[in-house]
Amino acid sequence: MINYNSICESLPGKVIQANSDNPPVLHVLIDSRKLIFTEQALFIAIKGAHNNSHNYLQDVYDAGVRNFIVEESNYHKAQIKGLVQANIYQTPYGIKALQSIAKLHRQQFNYPVIGITGSNGKTIVKEWLAHLLKDHVHIVRNPKSYNSQIGVPLSVLQMQDVHQLGIFEAGISEPQEMQVLQEIIQPTIGIFTLLGDAHDEGFASKQLKLQEKQLLFKNCEKVIYSAEQDNVHEFFSGLNQSHVEPKFPNSSLNQPCKKYISWSRIDPKSEFYIQTKIGVHSTQLTCHQTQIEIPFTDQALIWNACTCLTYLLLEGIDLTQILPKFSDLPVLDMRLQLKEAHQNCLLINDSYSADLGSLKIALEFMEQHAEGFEKTVILSDFLESGKSDEVLYETIANLLAAHQVHCFIGIGSAIGKHPHLFKTKQTYFYESTQSFLKQFELTDFHQQIILLKGARSFAFERIGKWLEKKTHQTIFEINLNALVHNLNVYRELLKPQVKVMAMVKAFSYGAGSYEIARILNFNRVDYLTVAYADEGVVLRKAGIKTPIMVMNPELHSFDVILQYNLEPEVYHFHILRSLLAAADGEEVGIHIELDSGMKRLGFDASEIDQLLQLLAANTHLKVRSVFTHLAASEDAQHDVFTRNQIAQFEKMSAHIQQQFAYPILRHCLNSGGIARFANAQFDMVRLGIGLYGVDPTTSNLPLQSIGSLKTVISQLRNIDQTESIGYGRKGHLVQTGKIAIVAIGYADGLDRKLSNGVGAMMVNGKLAPIVGNICMDMTMLDVSDIDCTEGDEVIVFGTSPSIIDMSNQIGTIPYEVLTGISQRVKRVYFYE
Repeated sequence: MINYNSICESLPGKVIQANSDNPPVLHVLIDSRKLIFTEQALFIAIKGAHNNSHNYLQDVYDAGVRNFIVEESNYHKAQIKGLVQANIYQTPYGIKALQSIAKLHRQQFNYPVIGITGSNGKTIVKEWLAHLLKDHVHIVRNPKSYNSQIGVPLSVLQMQDVHQLGIFEAGISEPQEMQVLQEIIQPTIGIFTLLGDAHDEGFASKQLKLQEKQLLFKNCEKVIYSAEQDNVHEFFSGLNQSHVEPKFPNSSLNQPCKKYISWSRIDPKSEFYIQTKIGVHSTQLTCHQTQIEIPFTDQALIWNACTCLTYLLLEGIDLTQILPKFSDLPVLDMRLQLKEAHQNCLLINDSYSADLGSLKIALEFMEQHAEGFEKTVILSDFLESGKSDEVLYETIANLLAAHQVHCFIGIGSAIGKHPHLFKTKQTYFYESTQSFLKQFELTDFHQQIILLKGARSFAFERIGKWLEKKTHQTIFEINLNALVHNLNVYRELLKPQVKVMAMVKAFSYGAGSYEIARILNFNRVDYLTVAYADEGVVLRKAGIKTPIMVMNPELHSFDVILQYNLEPEVYHFHILRSLLAAADGEEVGIHIELDSGMKRLGFDASEIDQLLQLLAANTHLKVRSVFTHLAASEDAQHDVFTRNQIAQFEKMSAHIQQQFAYPILRHCLNSGGIARFANAQFDMVRLGIGLYGVDPTTSNLPLQSIGSLKTVISQLRNIDQTESIGYGRKGHLVQTGKIAIVAIGYADGLDRKLSNGVGAMMVNGKLAPIVGNICMDMTMLDVSDIDCTEGDEVIVFGTSPSIIDMSNQIGTIPYEVLTGISQRVKRVYFYE
C-alpha cells in the first residue's frame, strides 16, 4: 500500500490543496468514465492527444474521489473550485506521475518478473506462459494487451505480495519509450519474440528499433531470443561477447551461460535446438530430450510455442504437470466482441480466460453498452488468482456489485462454495458447463446484456454458441476503438468550449444505431442526430439519455417526439404550426434550420422576423440551436461560396440569438468543415461520416476505418475456360481455373455495378476479381491463383480493399456503400 504523501514526495510539483493527513491509496484512476472503487482512490488528470480529463474533475469528485493529481498547464482554477474537500497536487505531466507511482509500487516486490518485447507475439507468449504455469506459481500480468506507456504502469500496479511471478509485455512505437517501461517493469528475465515491421515508421531503421527494444533487458539475468532471424542473432551475439555470466544453478544447460540465450529450429549450435515435425492438425517439438505436441501448424504459433518451451527448459522447472498443457494452448482473441444473442439479448463473449484484470476490463466494456439491458454475468472458477478462494470471490462479488449486475451465474465447484458472497438479485450456481446447459433455457434470458467469461477448461465456447443468434454468415465487423479514435481526432481540432453533435442517422451510416449511440454517449458527445423520429425512439428505448435532434420530423410523428423527449428540426412554417398544434402548450426543444445557400431545407433571411414573432408568442417552444448546412465545405474550389454561407449564417443566427434571454447554440460545420474552417466552429459542430473513418477532404486526418465487411467461401468449383458463370452467362475465366462462391449478394448491399471484374475481394491476402453478375445472395470470385478452401474468410472491404476503393470503382461515395449494407447482415462490435 502506498500513501498519498509518499506519492507526492516522489513527484515534481506542489500542493494546491490539502484536506486530510496522508490517506492510503488503494486505487489509481485515470478515466473519469470508469469510476467504480472511489474510496481511497487517487485520480490522475491527463491531457491526451485528443481529450482532456481535467474537464471532468467535478464529476470525479461527485463520484466520491478525494485525492487528485492535476497537470500544471492543463487545468483552470474554475475546474477545481468545487473540489472543496479534496487533496490536490499539481505536477507537470499526469502520465509521468502515473509511471512514477508504478515504479514506487514495483519496488515493494522481490519475486521474479519476466519482461517480454518484440514486434509480434508478445501477448500470445505472455498468455501462454500464464496458461502453462498457472498451477505452478501465482502470476500477475498485463490484462489483455496493456503494453503501452499507460497500460504498463496500470498493469504493474496490480502486483501484490500474494503473487510469485510477474509477466509483463512492453510495446513501443518510437525512441525514448523503452527506458521508461524498463524502469517500471524492472524485469529479471527477458524474452524477445520477433523483429517485424510494426512501428517501423517511428524508427530510422530496424536496427535502431531493435536497440531501443533491448533496453528492456538492461538489468535482466538472462534473455531468450530466436537465432532464426540473422539480424537479431548477430545483435544479441555481439552483446554477449563482452558479457560473462555464471552458471544458472537451476538451468538444464550444463555449461557457463551467456546472458542472451538463443533457440533455433535451424542451427544445432543454438543453446536450445528445437526439432519440429508438422502434422495435419498439430506439431511436435523436441528439445533436450523433452517432447511436446501443440494443436497448431501455423508458423507464427509454432514460433511462440518454441519461445515458451525454451523459457521452461532454461529455468529448469519441473515439467511433469506442465508439458501436457501444451496440447491445450488456447487460441487467443484479445478483442472483446459484442454480438446479438437470442431473446433480444446482447452477448460479450470473453471466454478464453478468467482473471481479475481482464474481468475489470470486460465489466467496463459491459457498462458502456448496458443502457436498456439488465446485466448478467456468467463466470467459471478462477484458477490463477493467487488469492484464497474466500478473498478471490469476495473481490469478484464486490466488482459485480459495483457494476450493478442483476443476475450472476457461477459455474464450478470452487465458486459454488461461496454463494453467501454474491448479492445480485438473481444468483445461480452449477457444478459444470454441461449441467448449466442441461438445466438453463434460452427463454430464461430476455433483454439482457450477458458477459461470458471462463477458464479454458470449462469450455465456455459451448455456452457462447448456444446463446449467440445464428444468422447469415456475412458479417459487418465494427471496431469501437476506431470510432472513439476518430471522435477524438476531430475533438483535437475544436476549441475547448465547442460541443459535438454526432450523426447517427441512417442506422449510424450502416454501423448500427444504439450500439454506436452507446459508445458515443459513454464518450460524452453532447448531442445525437437521427433522420426520423422512429430512429430516436429506438435509441430512447435502448436507454440513451443524450439529447437527440430529429432532422426530418414528419407531421404524424410529433406525438412520439413529445413522448420520447426528442427535439425536432424546424425548417418551415407548416412544420412549426403542426408542432404547435401537437404540443398544445407542452414545452418542447426545437432546432431551427436556416438556408444560407444550399437551397434544400431551411428558413430564408426574409422569413426570420415572421419566425421570431411566432416564437415570441409561443414561449413553450425552446430554441436549443440554430444551424445551417454547408453545400461544399470539403471542396477547396468552392471556398468562396462556403465562406459566404458562413457569413450569411452568422448574420442570421446572431439576429435570432439577440431575441432570447437564454443561450442558443449555433452550428454549421460538418466533418469536412471541421477539418477546414476552424474559425466557424461557433458553439457546436456536427460530426458525420468522419466519425466512421472517411475523411471527405484532402486534409489527411489520421482517421481509422471502423468497419470490415466479411463473408465466407461457400463452395469452390473448377471451371473450364469454355464455360460461362452466373446469370446472363456474363462470367468467363481467361483460362481453366477455379471460382469461389461467397455468401454475399445484392440483397446484402453489395452493388451489382461491381460485377464482371469491376470489383474484387481479399481472399487469404490476395485480391480475387468478381466474375459474372452479382446474384441476390451470392457472388463468384476468380481464385484460380489463390490457395483457399471452403469456409475461408473473405474481406469485401476493410483495410484492403477499402470502402473508398469500392466506392471509387462504382462511381459513388462511401456514404452510399455504408448505408446500403442490409440489416440482415449481422453487426459484430469489438473493443480491444
